[in-house]
Amino acid sequence: MVGGVGLLTGFPDGFEVGVSTAAYQIEGAIAEDGRGPSVWDTFSHTPGRIKNGDTGDVACDHYHRWPEDVALMADLGVDAYRFSIAWPRVQPTGSGALNRPGLDFYDRLVDALLERGIAALPTLFHWDLPQALEDQGGWLSRSTAERFAEYAGHVADRLGDRVHRWITLNEPVVHMADGYAFGGGAPGQALMFGALPVAHHQLLGHGLAVRALRERGATQVMITNNCSPVQPASDDEADVAAATLYDNFHNRLFNDPILLGAYPEFLESLLGDVIRDGDLAIISTPVDALGINYYNPMRIAASDSDLPFEQRPIEGVPTTAFGWPVVPDGLRDLLVGLRETYGSALPPIYITENGCSTDDGIGDSFRVDYLGGHLGALRQAIEAGVDVRGYYIWSLMDNFEWAEGYHQRFGLVHVDFETLERTPRDSYRWLQTALQERKS
Repeated sequence: MVGGVGLLTGFPDGFEVGVSTAAYQIEGAIAEDGRGPSVWDTFSHTPGRIKNGDTGDVACDHYHRWPEDVALMADLGVDAYRFSIAWPRVQPTGSGALNRPGLDFYDRLVDALLERGIAALPTLFHWDLPQALEDQGGWLSRSTAERFAEYAGHVADRLGDRVHRWITLNEPVVHMADGYAFGGGAPGQALMFGALPVAHHQLLGHGLAVRALRERGATQVMITNNCSPVQPASDDEADVAAATLYDNFHNRLFNDPILLGAYPEFLESLLGDVIRDGDLAIISTPVDALGINYYNPMRIAASDSDLPFEQRPIEGVPTTAFGWPVVPDGLRDLLVGLRETYGSALPPIYITENGCSTDDGIGDSFRVDYLGGHLGALRQAIEAGVDVRGYYIWSLMDNFEWAEGYHQRFGLVHVDFETLERTPRDSYRWLQTALQERKS
């Protein structure tokens, strides 16, 4: 696949290729034009939380440099751009009055994308909860779900004449785990199993937001879940049980209520009276597609620690700069497994994130091989009958990589964080060639 030649051969007509980003990771301008503080502003300014003391105060300065970034996407030739809208930029305290300059920013961005023939796919929540809502309980509080639906309606009121496809939440399992269970991400709470109400309230917020978006004419609404195929570390009964338990927490906790209208039985008992009558009917409001973020499989063993399972390394495969195992076949296995699990309840799928961090610099041959391998596995899943409609690469450009700060680089475009100069990498040129070939 040198130069991307043949890369997209065999994909169905209309198959969408895009790139993804997230607001806090690229926008910067955290105190401009009325934006309120988010939990990530607070977390990143807490000493010891972020590698090298980095913050998202400037990030890639996309808030000011967005025309250049849209031009990069147009030159690349992608079909669509998945970005997130910063709730505190639109509604600084998470409720009440709207911040018009914040909405104006996304208004200009959407118009520019459409003018260049790039479809806009906004994600309404990518972890940057307004700090004022966190001070009132955050996602541990049921009221945050209600505020989220109101916010979704406000954004749709402004952009819904041009945006018809929406993602409600990004990776609620990761936000619950990192933000509330283990404390490695904002808001930094370490509640372990006490974080489970966060799962339910995020899902409730999703369902309420789906209904709010539908009321405003949205024709396609989805959620993006981080999913991994799970394998036991051995055939030992304890490891098999631990792997099943992990699969329930990581995958089924967030897929089953949406697609089947029920939690896995033991998780429903753990949630207890957090679930109210009618909640699951709201959560299972039909979606038009399911976004899947895939990075690697999980190999799980039983554990005697506070958690009954632990991750074990996958041997004999390359690893990214993050140390994540590179297993393209895991993407095929995941998708085929989802179809087997959910059958006719499974809607069309978009791979809304897939990518890797590398240390290669501009000549990122590792990323080229990574993406080529995963697109090959995706093609196999489609040939096996899975309805996959698109593939979005994480990420358009290097960015603030959460607790890793600027240390991990996922971008098709290299960003010099001193000068903010953007330089397309070899992977960008490789994909550009493939997209040009597809259109010829």
